[in-house]
Amino acid sequence: MKEKQDNVIQFKSRRTGVIAKVVILVFVIGLVLLFTSFHIESIEVTGNKHYSKEQIKDFVLSNGYIDNTILLMLKNKIHSPKDIPFIAKLDIEYVNPHKINVTVYEKAMAGCVEYMNQYVYFDQDGYVLEISLTKLTDTPCITGMNFSSMELHEKLPIEDKKRFKLILKLTQLIGKYNLTIDSIRFTSEDEVVLYYEDVRVELGDGSKIDEQLVDLKQMLEGLKGKKGTLNLKDFDPADKKASFKLDMGTSSKNDKKEEDDQNTTENDTQSTSESTESSSVVE
Repeated sequence: MKEKQDNVIQFKSRRTGVIAKVVILVFVIGLVLLFTSFHIESIEVTGNKHYSKEQIKDFVLSNGYIDNTILLMLKNKIHSPKDIPFIAKLDIEYVNPHKINVTVYEKAMAGCVEYMNQYVYFDQDGYVLEISLTKLTDTPCITGMNFSSMELHEKLPIEDKKRFKLILKLTQLIGKYNLTIDSIRFTSEDEVVLYYEDVRVELGDGSKIDEQLVDLKQMLEGLKGKKGTLNLKDFDPADKKASFKLDMGTSSKNDKKEEDDQNTTENDTQSTSESTESSSVVE
C-alpha cells in the first residue's frame, strides 16, 4: 500500500515538472515574439495644431523611447509624456504590430499676455497654462498691461475685476467667431483695440463687444490688403455699417494697380477721398 502511494506522489511530481517546463517555454517564446515581431515602423499623429507631426514624433522618440508597439503603449498608460509646452497629454495607441497612433491633446489656450519678455498663456477661465519665450501666431496676445508677478496654474493677477471679465469675454468671442487676431491692446484711456495684419480695429470701452465682433470676420475679409483703422465704437448692428479710414499715403495692392494708370494729381485726390470715406460692410 505504501509503495502505491509513493508511485502516486512520484507521478504528480513528474506532471508538475512537465507543466512548469511548458509554461517556461511558452513564456520564452512569448518574449522572443514580443521583442522581435513588434518593431515600430510607422507613427500616425492626430490632433496636433501648434506642433508639426515631425515634432510630435520627436517628443515620443526622445521621451524614454521603446522600439516596441506593445511596450510603448503600456509605458504610456503608466507614465505618459509630460512637461511638453502647450500639450496636456499624448495618448499612444496600438494599431498593428508595426504601427502606433499618437493622439495629441493640446492645452486650450484662449490668449496670452506679455510678462518680463515672456508670453503667459491662459485658458478661457483665466488660469495660466504656460509661460514661454515662444509666441504662438494663432493666439492673440494682450498688450498694454503690467503685472507684478505671475504663477503657473493660478488666475491672471488682474485686480480690476471688470477688465478681467472683459478680457475673458473678448477671448471667448474671438474663439467663438473664429477670428484671426494678431494682438489686443488696452490703451491709456482704457479702450480696446484689436490688430489684424495692417488693420486697427477700435472697439471703444468694450461694452458692446457682442455686437461688434459678430460680423467682424466678414468685415476684415472685405478689408484684406488694406491698411487703416476700422472704427466700431459707434457700430450699429441694425444697419451693419462701420467706418474705415485708410492711412494717409497708403493703399491696398488692388488700389495700387489702379493708381498706376492715373497722374499724380488724381492719386492725391483719390488718397484723400478714401481716407475720409465711410465704408459699409453688409453681412
